[in-house]
Parts: sequence; structure tokens; C-alpha cells
Amino acid sequence: MEQAHSLLLNEDACSRLGEHQRAEFVFEWLRFLKKLLPVADRADVKQNQKRLVEQLTTILTGSPGPSTRWLLAHCLALLYRVGDSFTSSLTVGRCNDIIRSKDDSPSFLPSRLAAVACLGAMYEQLGRLLISSFKETMANLLKALKGAESQGRYEIMLCIEKILKGLGVSAVPCHRDIFKATRTCLTDRSMAVRCAAAKCLLELQREAVFLWSTELENVASLCYRAFEGSNYDVRIAVSRLLGTLLASSLEPKQAIAPRPGSRRSCLEEVMELVSSGFLRGCAGFLRASGDLLKGMNSVSRDVRVGITQACVVFISTLGGAWLEAHFPSLLSLLMDLVSHTRATQNPVDAVCSRRCVSFILRASVGSLLGEKAQIAAAKEICQAISKQNRAVALCEGNVETRVSNTDVAASQHVLVCALLELGSVLQDLGSSAAPLLHDASTGMLDTVISVLLHPSVSARLAAAWCLRCVAIAIPAQLAVLLDRCSERLNALKSCPKAVAGYSAAIAALLGAVQHCPLGIPHIKGKVVMGLAEDLLRSAAQNSRISIQRTQGGWLLLSALMTLGPTVVEHHLPRMLLLWKCAFPQSVKELDSELRRGDSFTWQVTLEGRSGALCAMKNLVVHCKVLLSDDVICRVLPLLSCAVALLTQLSSLVKSYGNQLKNAVTVFRLRVYEILALLPPKSYEECFDTVLKQLWHDLTGPENMACAELSLLPTLCHNQDLALLGPALQDMDQQYIEEQLHGGSIGGGTLEYDPFTIFVKAQVVPAPLPPPAALTVAAVQLFGVIFPHLTIQQRAQVLEQFCECVRLLKGARQQTAQVHATTAFCCTLKGLALDHETLGPEEVQKPGLSLLLGALESSNPLLRCVAAEGLARLAQVLNEPNFTVSLSLMSFDKLKIARDAVTRTGHSLALGCLYRYMGGISSPQHLSACVGVLFTLSQDNTSPEVQMWSLHSLSMVVDLAGPLYRSHIDASLTLVLRLLLLTPHTHVEVQQSLGRCLNALITSLGPDLQGEGAGVCAVRTSCLVGCAVMQDSPDCLVQAQAITCLQQLHMFSPRHVNLASLVPSLCVKTILCVMYVQVNLCSLYLSLRRAVVACLRQLAQRETVEVSEHAVALVKELPRRDNTQLDVTIKEVGLEGALFSLLDRESDPRLRQDIKDTLVQMMSSAAESELAHWLKLCKDVLSASSDLAATTLVETNQEEDADDSSAFHAKHEHSGPFNNLRWSTRVFAVECVCRIIVQCESGDPAHFDMVLAQEQRLHESTDFLVLHLADLVRMAFMAATDHSEQLRLAGLQMLLVIIHKFASVTEPEFPGHVILEQYQAIVGAALRPAFSVDAPPDVTAKACQVCSAWITSGVVSDLRDLRRVHQLLASSLVKVQGGRDVPNPFYNESTFTMETLAVLKAWAEVYIVAVQSTRQKESPDPGTAETAGSGLLKLVQGDLATLSRLWLAALQDHALLTLPPTYASQLPTTGGSFYSAEIMEQARQHYCFAWAPILHATALWLNSTEFIMVDEGPANLSRPVTPTSMGQSTTLASIKSPEDVNTERLHLILGISVEFLCSPHSQNQMENITSCLHALQALLNVPWPRSKVGNDQALTVELLSVLHRLIVTREYPGVQLAVLELVRQVVCAAQEHVREKRHSAEVDDGAAEKETVPEFGEGRDTGGLVPGKSLVFGAMELCLCILVRKLPQLSPRLAGSPTGQGALPWSLNDSDCKLVTLALCILSELPSICSPEGSVSVLPTVLYLLLGVLKELVRGFVAANRGILVSGALQALRNVLSSPMSRAEKSRAAWVEFLRSALSTLLECWDTDKMEPVEDEETLLTALTIFLLSASAEVITVEPLQSLCVGKFQASLESKDPMLLSRSYQLLASVFQGPTAVAGPFIQALGGQLVGYLQQVEKSRPQTATELQAVQDGVRAMEALVLAAEETHRPQLVTVLLPILVSFLLDENTLASAPAASRSLHESALRDLMRIGPQHSAVFKTLMASAPHMKARLEAAIKGNQESVSAKATPPQVSGKHIPSIQLKTNFL
Repeated sequence: MEQAHSLLLNEDACSRLGEHQRAEFVFEWLRFLKKLLPVADRADVKQNQKRLVEQLTTILTGSPGPSTRWLLAHCLALLYRVGDSFTSSLTVGRCNDIIRSKDDSPSFLPSRLAAVACLGAMYEQLGRLLISSFKETMANLLKALKGAESQGRYEIMLCIEKILKGLGVSAVPCHRDIFKATRTCLTDRSMAVRCAAAKCLLELQREAVFLWSTELENVASLCYRAFEGSNYDVRIAVSRLLGTLLASSLEPKQAIAPRPGSRRSCLEEVMELVSSGFLRGCAGFLRASGDLLKGMNSVSRDVRVGITQACVVFISTLGGAWLEAHFPSLLSLLMDLVSHTRATQNPVDAVCSRRCVSFILRASVGSLLGEKAQIAAAKEICQAISKQNRAVALCEGNVETRVSNTDVAASQHVLVCALLELGSVLQDLGSSAAPLLHDASTGMLDTVISVLLHPSVSARLAAAWCLRCVAIAIPAQLAVLLDRCSERLNALKSCPKAVAGYSAAIAALLGAVQHCPLGIPHIKGKVVMGLAEDLLRSAAQNSRISIQRTQGGWLLLSALMTLGPTVVEHHLPRMLLLWKCAFPQSVKELDSELRRGDSFTWQVTLEGRSGALCAMKNLVVHCKVLLSDDVICRVLPLLSCAVALLTQLSSLVKSYGNQLKNAVTVFRLRVYEILALLPPKSYEECFDTVLKQLWHDLTGPENMACAELSLLPTLCHNQDLALLGPALQDMDQQYIEEQLHGGSIGGGTLEYDPFTIFVKAQVVPAPLPPPAALTVAAVQLFGVIFPHLTIQQRAQVLEQFCECVRLLKGARQQTAQVHATTAFCCTLKGLALDHETLGPEEVQKPGLSLLLGALESSNPLLRCVAAEGLARLAQVLNEPNFTVSLSLMSFDKLKIARDAVTRTGHSLALGCLYRYMGGISSPQHLSACVGVLFTLSQDNTSPEVQMWSLHSLSMVVDLAGPLYRSHIDASLTLVLRLLLLTPHTHVEVQQSLGRCLNALITSLGPDLQGEGAGVCAVRTSCLVGCAVMQDSPDCLVQAQAITCLQQLHMFSPRHVNLASLVPSLCVKTILCVMYVQVNLCSLYLSLRRAVVACLRQLAQRETVEVSEHAVALVKELPRRDNTQLDVTIKEVGLEGALFSLLDRESDPRLRQDIKDTLVQMMSSAAESELAHWLKLCKDVLSASSDLAATTLVETNQEEDADDSSAFHAKHEHSGPFNNLRWSTRVFAVECVCRIIVQCESGDPAHFDMVLAQEQRLHESTDFLVLHLADLVRMAFMAATDHSEQLRLAGLQMLLVIIHKFASVTEPEFPGHVILEQYQAIVGAALRPAFSVDAPPDVTAKACQVCSAWITSGVVSDLRDLRRVHQLLASSLVKVQGGRDVPNPFYNESTFTMETLAVLKAWAEVYIVAVQSTRQKESPDPGTAETAGSGLLKLVQGDLATLSRLWLAALQDHALLTLPPTYASQLPTTGGSFYSAEIMEQARQHYCFAWAPILHATALWLNSTEFIMVDEGPANLSRPVTPTSMGQSTTLASIKSPEDVNTERLHLILGISVEFLCSPHSQNQMENITSCLHALQALLNVPWPRSKVGNDQALTVELLSVLHRLIVTREYPGVQLAVLELVRQVVCAAQEHVREKRHSAEVDDGAAEKETVPEFGEGRDTGGLVPGKSLVFGAMELCLCILVRKLPQLSPRLAGSPTGQGALPWSLNDSDCKLVTLALCILSELPSICSPEGSVSVLPTVLYLLLGVLKELVRGFVAANRGILVSGALQALRNVLSSPMSRAEKSRAAWVEFLRSALSTLLECWDTDKMEPVEDEETLLTALTIFLLSASAEVITVEPLQSLCVGKFQASLESKDPMLLSRSYQLLASVFQGPTAVAGPFIQALGGQLVGYLQQVEKSRPQTATELQAVQDGVRAMEALVLAAEETHRPQLVTVLLPILVSFLLDENTLASAPAASRSLHESALRDLMRIGPQHSAVFKTLMASAPHMKARLEAAIKGNQESVSAKATPPQVSGKHIPSIQLKTNFL
């Protein structure tokens, strides 16, 4: 294919190829030429133009395929536009000659079509340059049109459209001729020709004014005829034409020349034209009159659906501003339309008409209007409702004027449409609709409620649904409306309409609870239950309202079930009693019933039993946990009676007439529904009866309602639905399009089943008519029961189905076949899912026969179901032979069959057969399938066969997997050839080809990345195929192309040319967004989904490229195709356009894809384009026309000014967005939060103002902190909006801002943080959340923000803090009211949520306050004092109340966390902040809040040290808890302070240990840390420490929990807290043991004894029992830490890769602290053991201590080595000085172990090992600790003593001055030790020390380190002097003093000596002056005997004195100098 990439066609290479390859080669060359010509050098193009024209003309005459001819036409026109256009007329003439040719052979047709395409492209590109030949060309085309076949007509229409587009106004002379020709094509039998004609007329109307003026009525009539028998594509195209014409007639795009009698159309005239088509269709006068006389309606549904879509286009084209201005008129006209009698002649037509009008309203009001305009529209709708309802009420009130059925019918349809639209608008607005409800002039609620008394059931149900929408939009109204409706129902129980209306309203409102997280008060359930009981019990009192009361009662009970088991369980006994009363007690009683009664009685009875069964069904669905065995046993007898009644229903209908028929049908439906939900085994004895009824309902003549769209698609595989066109796929017009496929039953509506009004759904339910619903229920029940039948029953039932289908004829046969097949397929699906078998051959044979018959049905949907049934049958049987036999049978059928039905069915069966068998594994079978399907897919005579076979081939490719590789090349060749040859009129074939290509790309997978020749060819073929589909005019084919390109990009991104892919996708994306904004009917939903899905994938890697191409391509689009959106894209980029699309789209899947795309783009480019994204989100957030779009007004903020005076709302400028929905703005706020979090992991300058400003000066970068003002402003705008969801998002954003920016300092004001300037804004944003009418969830979130703000430290001034503190304080007052003052609007659980949020917020504030106060000892105590004490003062006043509330909340939480087995111990009335009814809902709120409350409570107990004081009343309206935490005042239950404190201690311990045993997934680390800190706070107090120390079982359990926590949590903060807690536990045990020992000593009078009393673990034996020993648990935990951080300590790990042979192990700062803590704990353990126990643990402790020391001295890498070394040495000192080492029973063992430890320590010096000692100082220190802390008998044995001396001796010989200095320091300590220890060291090292000091005079120190070593040597010598006996000290002083004198320098040398030498001189002089007086006699003797020493000393003192005097005396003062040396040296 590389040879095709040239300007001229490589004819040599092309000629060497075969026919099919040549076509591919030519297409690829044309693709390249299309890209090359616009960018090529114009001179080169002109130079080669002649040759190029010749080559293109040759292709033109060579019968090119459809895609090739379009590409050829484009290239030819582009060539003339880029090059010379002089010869273009010759090419036009050549094309005209080809069109005029008389050759009608099929081989010449492609050339003629190509010539037509070339003409269109040339006129489109060259325009008026070809005006001279225009008339000739047009005449030629119109002439050819008359005799052309469908493809020719299609191409000619497209050609004329392009000519009109190119010539514009110049084509006016031929407009009339074109119109005449096109009007014929608009009603062509070919749907593709109709679409092309509609596009042609759409282009014509741009300049042909007559189309939307004088000819408007004729064109409209023509469009109505085009809708007749149309498909979806035609309706889309023609509706766009008609809608545009209507809009142009109303708002002309150009001025119309004034003509006599001509005038501009008005809205009424336009709607009159629409109404005529909607009501009378396209029929002529005579036909319409005849139908009118016959009472028939001649308007087909497809005409009405088409007109509906045209109305949507009409309104969308005029735009939202026009709609807002003219909505009252439009609404009135639409209401007139739906109220017309011709629109509602029968129920089916009425439903269709209502849906059409509702769709128009929803597509216009819901999509074009902003929130403010929607509120205005809602008011207009309310007025229309009020007007209609008033008229009916007036007629009813006037006795003389009876309201006719016609008036009621007319008004009911108007009311239904208006009420449903009003409900939808309210749901769209959400809480923003609150002003509408409070508008007294509108009286919306009163208006809607008044409709509940309407005579029509449809209107009443619509009003009930509208009330439900009100409740969902504004949850605070739910309880209010329930109360209002309940009161009215009680008051009007005697009015049938009131009972029916208000019961429906209450049921609808109960259904709304499922959408309202805040719920309703629990008491409402009791009220509804009482109402229902009252209605049912009084039903028999008045026959006039018996039916209404019965229906209403059971409707209420059924709706009550949706409230869930927590509500229903309290009413279940009464429900069972009501059910029992509704049914006969036995079959005998049922028989007696049948012998009495009349029609009315039976109607009431059946209604009541149907309602009871519906209530049972809803119990099973919503409260399955309540279905205990007892309940089922009590219900089953009632069901048995209901089943028995089924057999008598037909006789009842015969006896009492058809008036019972509907009640009988509904009863059967309810029986089937409840039986399908219950276990079949429970009603096994009823199988025979049920089966007979099912067979009768599925095949009998009484019920022939075939609900195909409800039955068949659910059993089809989702892939197969693509065969049936867009009708069964998701689409924008699904609401009205499904009317066309419902057969005679039409669409569903709410009045068919009022019991669906409470189902969980966002849109109004559309239940089927009872007969159709009965069929669906029968099919489902058959699938449930069949697996439980015997083999004989199964075979018999299936044979009866087959026989019935065989005997019936016509429509009845088709219906029975559909029912039987779907029932069997439903059974097979259930068997497959449950892994059960069908049975032997006697069952298989009739089932297979049934499926094979359906496989050859004329119904394509049934064929799909049959194919899926065969796949399920193969799965169930799981027999390879059976599957092969089915394949062979299909092969045989396909060989002989010639009809399309058989061939399509069996070809699909081949693809489906192995769908559930794990794929195709046989190469022979695969080859056979591929061969057959290849043949069928090339059957040009039947596009249907091609479509089905290609679809089947795509499934075979998927199922074969790698096995298909051998067929890849042939398949790609076939697909590409068919793509190039298939006409564009057969789009269904192209769609199947697209699925095939997608499957082939998936099969190739990553192999597409290869570089071989074969792979390159395959890859090129795939790209060519995608290009062919991209050029298709069909949206679904384009969607397939995009999906294929997406797959290619995923598997082989390097080989997909993004330079061409991204622009093409962006073009489609921009068009997609533009068309959605302008016209909802323009693009398929599937294409929009595909475009956005592919864009999402590209955005993950190519975000910048995608955005740049989008903006660049807007400029290239034709101007007249542009809309307002191109301005949006230029301003805000593609991401802004996606925000607009997100705001307009309603499809959940597409909305999620758009959000994902935006998130991907944001995550890739947010930091690099920070300002752009923040401005975009701000514009989105500000884009609301509602008054809630607020902004901040910057004012001078005075300190004492209130927040509300500093900020107020004003309108924001319009910006690039207009009237965005609240949901879009919520997403924008979420995006800002994502950006903030994303920046946190980026450049630190994002959160550092100084750094950001510095980098901003040097680089053109942007940082988040520079936009803080905008962030705060956005958070404020969102937090103060009318929408509750937006308020929650704004508060969350404010919380994120506080957390991230709290510590960012303000560089201009040192000591302040940057957020401090926004404190007034924060206060203003929070205040509305604490208002009286604020929802509890908003207040709870605001409490969280309050605590974050107060604890952040942003504001330190108490006066400023009080603003926010007052908000929390007001909430605390509200909380103290208790749950006895419940919220009347929401569920009681909201009180729990709000209360706990408040308590949690106070707890967080108190925690920070206490922690800040404890930092007073910090280097800056003033700051700590200000912040910590200030916060503590804020909390202190309420601490008494808070502590009680905290304790109450903790006890509640403790009770709620008890296992289910302890449920009986829970208080029956609930806890302090929850009631028993809301226990389940309350649990989640306690789980969210308990941890900070626990921590705060522990800190409070720590501050009081468990000393109970009179805290005063807590102002609670009820006791704190059921047990009042020991505070009860009754004499019988008064508890001592000790008991109360014990309860509190155990409460906190229990909650903590319970959580730490199994921490939950949410907030793990925060809650774990809170628990650990709480326990630490407790153990810091003596009393709880003593309680814990006394209870060894508790401490052991606590240690085991902490050990598990250490193992499972790697978080350093948690591990440090755990070890600190372990240390506290060990300290508690130490105190306990110490106290017992002291008590024993005192008791025994043994205070002076040397022995330690034997208390502690180990007792006499020394054994430590795992699981019961505190010491063992602590050792285990410490060992865990040490081995995890230092694996070398474990002998097992010593040789492992993590041990000694591994890379150097390093510890960070946290690890060092952990190891230090572990060693500290280990060192304390012997002290809590008995002497024998200490002997048991000592080896382990010493091993670990010395092991850590070994690692430290080997050059171990640690971040904080100093802490680790000092900790290890301190731990060693603790062990060596332990009292156990001197205990009588353990002394000997300790001595042995310590000697061994000393020996081990000495071995560390061995240098012959692999790892030499690098830290000898630490070893010497440890050795010194041994010498000084251990007993003398450990040290004074040989050879240990000699080795110790040797180590010091070696260190004193070291050349390292640092080591030498440390050695002398340690040696000085040793010299001062016990005589037994110090003596040998003095004797061995004294001489070496003297020798070293004597050598200093010869080699004076040159550095500070050497100087330090000399000075430390002198200190050691002094220690040696002090250690000597009195008699020997003079001799030693005699040695020391000359050494010191030798350090002195003379005057001459002193001045020039190095600094170290001078320092030594000064130090020696100070020492001499200090030591001389102490030993004056020796000093005098020495000075007298050594004059030179005396002179040297005197000179040094004199020089020192002179320097001191020179510094002390001013230079100008001179006087007698008296040397002070005489006073200091007069020692003689």
C-alpha cells in the first residue's frame, strides 16, 4: 500500500493486482490524494493536473464502488479547486454524457452513479464557476431521475443537494423544478431515497422561500405522507425538514419580498398545520370524510411520531429564548391538540397522543430552558392545570350541567400531560424549585392536590406522580404532603374519588422515600397502616365506595412495603391478619363463595384479593428478611386458595359477563407474580393447577395480546438486537418510538396498573395493559416452575405447545408460537443459570422442535430468540454430539433453502450455537461455518441474508479466538470487498460489516503491533475498512468505524496515525455537540456514545492534541453549519464544549463517559493549564440564570461587621455558558476538588506562596495558591446556592481548601497564614447551613467544615473564632433538646446524623485544643498559649455538657456494635440519640463519628484524672442513656464513683479493643490512631493505669490485639502509637508489681531485706504461658518490630536475601524511633517478672539488645542514628541495673548470663570477620556500661577482665583522635567506678595514659579534635588521682603537674602558635590554677625543686594577666600596674 501514496496513481503497481486488490489499492490512493491535495504545492498540482484528471476519469468509467465513487468525486472536485478550473466544464460535460447514456446494463450503472456523484462534488466545491452548465446539468439529472432505480434516485438526490449547497442563491431558477422532482422522491418506496430527498429539500429551503411560505401546507402534507410506513431514519430526516420549515415560516432567516396576500405565519397557524397532520394525517378529503363517517381514525402512529419529532425540531431550531417568550401560547396549543377527540378515540391512541405531547414538552422545556425559565414554565403549566381542573369542578358543582364523558376525557389527557411534565421539571430543578412551591400566587401544591379529586383515574394518578416528584425534588415536603393527604383522606372517606386519589397520592409519596436519603419520620408508617386498615375494614359499609376503599387500602399497604423491613416488621402481624381476612380459610369455603354473590360483590372481592397478593409480592421484594418459615407457612394456605380460585375464574366471567374480565385478568396476574417470587417447592402441590392455567393463558383464545417488545428483547442476546435496526436500541426518541413496535396493545401507561406508582424509578412507570402483563408474568412463572416438574410433565407440556402451534393458523398461530417459544427460552435460561439439566430425549425433542419452528418464523425478533434458545439448549445439555448435530442440520438447511427467512435464521443459529460452550474448538467445524457464512454474505440479491450472515460471522470470529487466525486474511478481504461494493442504501449490511471488522481486530489483538509484511497488510486493510465506514452517511456505521478505530488504537497505538484520526474524531465530536444543542433529533445516541467513548480513550494519552485539534477545526467548519457553540469552543476549548454536552445530555451512560473524558483531560493537563481549567469551572459554576448564581462583592471588612453585611449576592456576567443545570455545576465543583488534590502530588509551590511567586518571576508557570481567591469564591458560591446538592459540594470544596491551605503562610504578613483574610467568607458560607430550615445533611457537613476551620489554626484571635464557634454552639443547644423533639420533616435517623456530626465537630475541636495546650513547653510557648488556651476556653464552658453527651454517644455505639446474638440485650426504647426503629440507619452514623468522640472523651477523663465533680445539669430532655452511665439519681441504683469510673474505663477499652480487633475498611488509619491515642490518654492517669495493671487478662488481650495491628498495618504513626501504648501497659504492670512487693515488704517487716519479694510473672518456675503472659506478649510484639526492621536479628533470616548477605539495610526516622521504643520496652520486662521469670526472659532480652548493638557498630545506615544508639545503650543500662540481678534466687543465673553477654560484646571487636567494626565508640560505651552497672562478680573474672582491659588498651593506641577522646572519657568513668572494677584498669592503663600525655609536648595538637583528646586525657588523669588512695595521691599529682606545665608556651611562641595549641596552653593554665591550691604542699615542693617549671608557669600567668588587664582597662587610662600574679601564686 505504500506504493499508493503518491500524487499520481502508480498504474504499473495497480495493473499487477487482482480485481479486488486493485479496488482496495485505488481507494487507498484516493484517500492519500484527498489528504495531499490541500497541502500540496499548487505548481506541482497544476503540472500533473492533466494526468490526474485522466487517471480519475479512468476510475470514473471503471465501475467504481459506492465508497470509491464518493471519494473519487471529492478528489476530482478538490483537484479543480486547488489547481486550474478551466477544464472543469469538460469534466462536467463528460459526466453529463455518461448520465445521458442509453446503456442500461448493470455493469454500467456504477459509472453512471459515479458521474452523478462527481457532478455533486464539483458543484459543491466550485460553486458559481460552473454556473454556465448548471441548467443543462440540472435538466439532465431531473430527466435521469424519472427512469432511475433506487440507487440512482438516491445518488441524484444527494447530487442535487450538493449542487444547491455550492450554488446557493444562483440556483433559484431551478428551485421549482427541483421541488417538483424531489416531492416524488420524498414518498419513494425506498427509505434511503426518502432520506436523501428530505436532505435535498432541507438544503433547498435555505434559498427557496416558497417552501416555507406559499408551499408550506403542501410540503407539510408531503412530509406527512413520507412518514407513512417510514423507518427511523426517514422519520429523523423528514422531521428535521418539516421542523426547519415550520421554524422558518415563523422566524424567517431572510426577508420575504412583499406579495399580494402574503404574510408572515403566526404560531397558531403553524400549530394548526401540525394539528391537522396529527389529527387527520396525510389522507385526502374524500378518504378523511369516509373514515370520519365510519368512526375510524386514519392517522397511523408513525405519522404522529414523525410529527412529534418535527415539533421538537421546530422548537429547538427557534431556540430557548423563543420558547421562553412563547411558552404559554405553545402550551395552550399543545393542550388543545391532546384534548381533541380525534387524537384520543381509543385508549391506545390516547396513550400514543399523550406520549407524543409529553415528548415535545420534555424535549423542549427539559433541554432548552434554564432553571429560571423552567420555573416560569412550571408556573404556566400550573395555570393550565388549574384551568382544566376548575372547568371540570365547575361542571360537577352545577347540578343542571352534568359533566360529559367527553369533557372528562379531554381534560384528563391535558392534565396527564401537564402534570407529568410539571413533575419532570421539578425533578430537574431539584431543591432549586423551592421558590416555586412557596409562591402563593401560583399555589402549585394546591393545584396539583385538587386534581386528586378529578373523575378520571388517569388524571388522579398523574397528580399523585407529580406530588411524588415534588417530594423527590424537595425532600422536606415529603412528610408535609403525607400529612396533608392523610388528613384529607380521613376527612373525605365517603367520597370515592377522594379515596382513590388521596390513596394513590400517599402511595406515590411512600415510593418517593426510596429516592430521599433523609427519609420520613417513623410514625408516618404507623399512620399509613392505620389508614389502610380503616379503609379495608370500612369497605363493606358502603357499596358505593367499596371498590375504591378496597383498592386504596391495599395500595397503601403495598406501598408501605417499600419502606423496608425496619418499618414493616412492626406491622407484620396486622398484615398477616388482613391477608387472612381477604381470602377464604379453606377450599371448602371457597366453593361456598362461588355459590353466592353477584357481579359487584365478586368485583370487590377480586380487587381486594389482587391487592392483597400485590402486598405479598412487595413484601417479598422489599422485605425478604422478614420471610421467616412461620410467615411463609401462614401465607401458603392463602395462596393455595388463590390458586384454586384460578380454575373458577372462567365460570365467573361466563356467569357475570365481561365486566369482571379486567378484575379476573388482574387477579391472575397477581397470582403469577407472587408465585414467581416464592420458592416453587413451597407450592408444589399446586403445580398441576398452575400449569393448566399457564398453558391456557399462553395459548388460549381468550388472551391473544402479544407483548413482543416486553417478551422477546429480554430473551435476546444484546448483540443480536443490532440485527433489528435502531428500533430496539437505545435512542433519544425511545419514549415515542416504542409506540410503533407495541402492536395492537400500544404503549404502557400508569392507569393500566396503579400499583406501580410506588416503584423505584426516576421516570413515570409505563405498565402494560393487564392482558399483555399477564402474558409476561405467565412466561416468567413458567420458567420458574418448569425445572421443578417431573420428566413426564415436562415432555407433556412441551408436546402440547408444539401441537398447539401446529394446529393454529394465522395471527393466533404467530401469537401462540411467540408465547410458547419465549416460555421455553425463559426456562432454558433459568436452567443454564442454575446449572440444571433439561431431561432425556423425550423432553429434548419437543423443545428442539419448538425452537426450530420459531427459527424459521417470519418474525425476525422471534428468530433471534430462537437462536438464543438453541444456544441455551446446547449449554444446558452440554453434549458435544448434540451441538454438532444442530450445526449439521443448519448446514443442510442452508444448502437447500432459498427463502430469506430460513437462511437468516439458520445462519444466526450457527453463530449463536457455541456462545455458551466456551467457544469453537474444532477447526473442521470452524472451516465449515466460515465457508457457509462466506457464501451467504455474498448474496447480493438479499441484503437481509447478507446482514444476518455477516453478523453471525462476527460472532464466529469472537467464539473461535486464536483458532480463527488461519481465516483472518480471507475474512478481511471479504469484509473490505463488501464494504467497497455495498451500496449506501443498504446500511444494515454495512453495520454488520462493521461488527465483523471489529471482531477481526479484537481477534488479532496485540499481534497488530508486528512489523512483518503480512501484519502490515492486515493493519492497512483494517484502516481502509475504517475509512470506508467513516465516509458512510449512516450514523450507526460511523459509530462502528469509531469503535474499530478505538480498538486499533488500543492494540496498536504506534501504527494508528493520530494526525488523521484525532481531527476526524474531533470533527464528529464538535458536530455531535453542536447538533445536540440545536436539534435533539439530528444525531443517533449510538454515534454520540461512540464518539465520546473514543474521545475518552484518546484523552488518556493525547489530551493536548485533542483539545488543539478541536479548536483549530472549528475555524475550518463551514460557517453556515456553525452555531453558537463554535464560539464556546474557541473560548473554552473542547472541554468547555463537553461541559455543554454534559448539561444537555440525559443518557446516564453517555453522561458518565463525558465525565470520565473531562476527568482524564483534567488529570493530564490541569497543572499545565491550571488557570484555564479553574476559569472553566468557575464559568460553569457561575452559569446560572437563577438568583442563586451569586458572587462575592469585595468590600472593606471591618472587624466587628457581620458577615452578611460584608457579602451579598449579585448577578454574574453571562460568560461562555448559559443556564447550566445544577448537576453540571456540582460536577464542576467536584472537578475543582480533583484539581486541588492532584496538585498536592505535584510541585510544592502549589501550596507555598513564597515559592510560587519566586518561580512565577522566572518561569511562565502557574500555581494553585495564586488562585486561592477564586477557589474560595467558587466554594462560597456553591455553598450558598439554592440547590442542596450544590451546597453540599460547596461545603466539601471549602473543607478541602481548609485542609490543603491551612498551613500556607502569607509572605506579606509574617506570622499569619494566607487563609486568614477569608475568615468572613467562610463564616458567610457556613451560616446558611445552620438556619432553621437547612436540611440535616447540609448542617452535618457544615459542622465538619466548622471543626476543620477552628482546628486548622488559621484564626488565632478568639473574637474572630467566635463567629464560627457560635454556629457550633447553636447546634449544641439544638442537640440538647434530645430526640424527644423530633424533626417533623425527616426520619429520626437524621437527628442521629446531625447530633453525632455536632458532637464529632466539638470533639475534634477539643482534641486540637488539648494537644495545642500541651505544647506550651515548645520553643515558642507564647504561640501555643494563644492558640491552645484560646481554643480550650471556647470549649471549657460547654465541657460538662459535652462530656455527658460524648459518653452517651459512646454507649450508644457500643450497644449498636454488639453481635446479633446479643440483640435481646439492647434497650427496647433505643439509645440516647436513636430510637429502636431506626437502629439500622443509626449504625452508619455512629460508625462515622465515634472515633474522635472516643479520643475526646479519653482526653477529658485524662484532664479530670477520673475525679468526679458536680458538673451540673446537662440540660438534656431525657436521661443520657438507658443506664445514664451511672448518673441515675434513684437511691436504689446510685453507684459509687469507683463503679462509674470503672464503667467509663471499660466502655472506652471495650470500644477500642473491639474496633482494633477488626478495623473496618473506611477511615481505618484515622480511627485506629484515635483509639490508640485515647488509650494512651487513659493510661497516662494513675487510676486507670492501676486498674489495667491489676487485670492481667485484660492487658494480655490488649497486647495480642496490638500485636495483630502491628502485623497488619505498616503505617509508621500507628506502629509508634502501638509501641507507646505497650510501654504504658508495661509501666502499669511495673507499678502493680512494685506496689505488691512494697506491700509484702512492709507486711513482713522486710524493708531492710536484701531479697526481693517473689511477685511478678514466672513465679517459682519461671515459666511464661503464651496467651496468658503479659511479658511473653510484650516480647513477642517487640520481636516482631525488631525483626521487621532488622531482619539480621533472626537466625532464620540471617542468610536470606533480606539478611546479612543483602544490600545494606537502612532505617528512616520512624523506624529508628520504633526500634528504640521496642528496646526500651524489652529492658523493662525483667522488672515485672519474679526472679525465676526474669531468668527466663533475660537471654532473649540480652540477645536482642546485643543484636541491635552489633548492627549499629557494623556501620548500619539509619536516619536518626543518635536516638537509636542512645536508646540501645539506655536499655542495656536498664537491664544491667535491674533489681533482679541482685535477687538472691536469680543472682547466680544473672551473673552467668551477663558474663556471656559481656563475652558476646567483646567478640564484636574481632576483626577477622567479614564485617569489621566501624563504630568502636559505641562498643566502648556499652562495655563501660557493663563495667559500671553490672555487679563486680560479673566483671572481675578472667579472662573477661583482661579482655576488657585489652579493649581499652587497644583503643588508647588508636590514631583516631575522636576514638581516643571518647576512650579517655569512658576511662575516666571507669576510674571512678568501684575499686574492684577500677583497680585493674588503673594498674594496666595508668602508665599508658601518662605516656600519652607526656608525648603531647613533643607533638602538640593541631586540630580541635586532637585538642579534645588531650583534654579528655587530662580529665582521665585527674580521675586517676581521685581514685588513688590518699597516701598515693601526692605521687600522682607530682606526675600530673609537670605534664600540665609542659603544655604551657612561652610569650614568643604563644603569639604565633596554632589555635589548638593556644587552647591547650590556656586549658593547662586553668587546670594548674585549679589543681595547685588543692595540693599546695606537693605544688610548692615541685616548684621549689624545678625552677625552670616555676619560671615557665609564672611567665604564663603573667602573660594571661596582662591580656586580661588589656581587655578590662581602657587604653587611655594609665596608672600603677600591680601584677595580680603575686596574689595567685603566693603558694610558698
